[in-house]
Amino acid sequence: MRAEPSVPPAPQVPVPPAKGTRRRKSARAATLPFEGARTFSTVANPESAFLNRELSWLAFNGRVLAEARDERNPPLERLKYAAICGSNLDEFFMVRVAGVHRQIAAGVQTPSPDGLLPRETLALVRERTHTMLRQIEKAARRTLKDLMAQGVRLVRVSDLGKRARAALREHYLSEIQPVLTPLVVDPSHPFPYLSNLSLNLAVLLDGGEGEEPDFARVKVPVGVLPRVVPVGDNLLLLEDVIAAHLNELFKGRRVLAAHTFRVTRNTDYEFEEEEAEDLLATIEDGLRRRRFGSAVRLEVMQDTPPAIITFLQERLRLDPEDIFLLEGPLGTADLMSLPVDRPDLSFPPYAPAVPDLDGDEENGVFDTLRQGDVLLHHPYDGFTNVLNFLEEAARDPQVLAIKQTLYRTGDDPRLLGALRTAAENGKQVVALIELKARFDEQRNISWARKLERAGAHVVYGMAGLKTHAKVTLVVRREEGGLRRYVHIGTGNYNPKTARLYTDLSLLSADPDLGADVSELFNHLTGYAEAGYTRLLVAPDTARSSFEALLDREAQHAQAGEEAWVRVKVNQLTDPGMIEALYRAAAAGVRVELIIRGVCCLRPGVPGLSETVRVRSLLGRYLEHARIYAFANAGNPEVYFGSADWMSRNLDRRVEVIAPVLDDRHRDHLLCLLDTEWADERGSWELGADGVYEKLSGDFSAQQAFADARHPA
Repeated sequence: MRAEPSVPPAPQVPVPPAKGTRRRKSARAATLPFEGARTFSTVANPESAFLNRELSWLAFNGRVLAEARDERNPPLERLKYAAICGSNLDEFFMVRVAGVHRQIAAGVQTPSPDGLLPRETLALVRERTHTMLRQIEKAARRTLKDLMAQGVRLVRVSDLGKRARAALREHYLSEIQPVLTPLVVDPSHPFPYLSNLSLNLAVLLDGGEGEEPDFARVKVPVGVLPRVVPVGDNLLLLEDVIAAHLNELFKGRRVLAAHTFRVTRNTDYEFEEEEAEDLLATIEDGLRRRRFGSAVRLEVMQDTPPAIITFLQERLRLDPEDIFLLEGPLGTADLMSLPVDRPDLSFPPYAPAVPDLDGDEENGVFDTLRQGDVLLHHPYDGFTNVLNFLEEAARDPQVLAIKQTLYRTGDDPRLLGALRTAAENGKQVVALIELKARFDEQRNISWARKLERAGAHVVYGMAGLKTHAKVTLVVRREEGGLRRYVHIGTGNYNPKTARLYTDLSLLSADPDLGADVSELFNHLTGYAEAGYTRLLVAPDTARSSFEALLDREAQHAQAGEEAWVRVKVNQLTDPGMIEALYRAAAAGVRVELIIRGVCCLRPGVPGLSETVRVRSLLGRYLEHARIYAFANAGNPEVYFGSADWMSRNLDRRVEVIAPVLDDRHRDHLLCLLDTEWADERGSWELGADGVYEKLSGDFSAQQAFADARHPA
């Protein structure tokens, strides 16, 4: 018979190496096994206290690119990093660069916080992205060459022998050509619409004696068909296979040449929620309109004739600076998963720990939570515990209601199944689904309809705000009355990303937290006034609370008491929060920031931020947890939640930040920050000059966390 736990076990945290074991900054990057151990400067205006947001994002992508160059990573993983860089850059153009174009078209003359006008920002972005795209392709080609040495052969059609060519032709005629549509451009066939991120072949056909060649477009059907085609022991790119068989597609015509190109469009559509009678229908209409956004980038192979480039440029209405001549392969994002079963060329598989939260036979996990809060650190602790909590709540006859926010859900059936089961069992189920989660809108619309059919109450959020909070409320009838149980997290309810992102989950029966989460849902669904005892909630109280906590640290420093701030978020761009950090630094507060992505704060500037240090941590897993810790004169306060320190998170999104009430969990998160600050393997430090430098050394915080769950 299993012994019942009196208190849920605290998570294991590795002890970081002693501070003195790390090399000094001057020794960084001296022995790193890859190029690019320094990024370009993110300072666009030397007189500004702020770094340029767009350049900071590009520097972040450059740090990801360094992982694609680091030969300590297995080759298939390096190729994934190159693919991630390409995918990141695609979204950057679709949203951020498109937004700058829109500002210029609207005649905006208001400078960004770092003092640059939109046109000046665009010029810098164009310059840096031309270089970065070439670097991404170079890294991908180098890795593919390394894979070739390991027997993974991505080859050209021209490299195949006669027998392989014959097998390829048979495959092409039966599996590929039926999907293709050749489109010739002439007076009766206007230039076709080119969809966003579509890969295409520009084909020149012989027009006859004395006539100009005809132009035809063939869309490479990536998505309908795999980008990489396996033929025997060889792998080929789909566009290369199509280009080699164009004579089969244009029978009776002489094909003169074929050149690959790719178009990126503006996908950052806007609409007026306040005027929308049916938000779901409005979002669906917006998704249709997104397909027809203006072009913002054209990628072409560098051997493409100037006449074809000019032809495409004119029809897409692009400036010459928005045309990128590349060696290929275009669209590296499609190389994320080669059809190769070679575990020896990837990271070793990792099995998350699954803490035993079963409790007694009658009350299960609820019995465990009554004894104390449970803190999980994903992916080292499995997301299975969260799904088990929801499934148990859906089945438990004593559970009366389940309320949950859903932002990016993925397509895992367990979460949807739990909510549908709960609704079908007669429980009060409320799902607040954020339809405006960019690029996940269609999936969320599908979830909304399925849950409505199951009898759940589906709410689409509040007008003018995105609901980004990650919270669940379970109301259960127990002896003595109703009891509330909550889950509060930093990551989405998406089991797939929970295996790839580092996040935190709190499961709790604390009455004050439960009451606050109830207030939140009443506010979101009924617009009731809310008052919170424990939670910091954006846009209501989070900004003012964070600024008050920072100002309190400044007062402690001025009084000679212990004063420090340690924050881990994905992005730091909000001018107000940066200025509050500068105030704290001016008072002598020691500030350590782990900012994975964009950081517009300038550390180490005399008289401004001398006590501020900024690092960025990358690795096998995407760092996604947000932690906010304050010394409080020797009685530390620690919070965690869903909000980055960006204006959108603090002012235009519903976010939840929770205090860590259990001393064990507070110490756990402080040790977690210690361990990540000690990281050398994936860490970069930001200097006052806006340049990130890679730390040298092999200590990996992520590996230490994994090893702590599965000690040798």
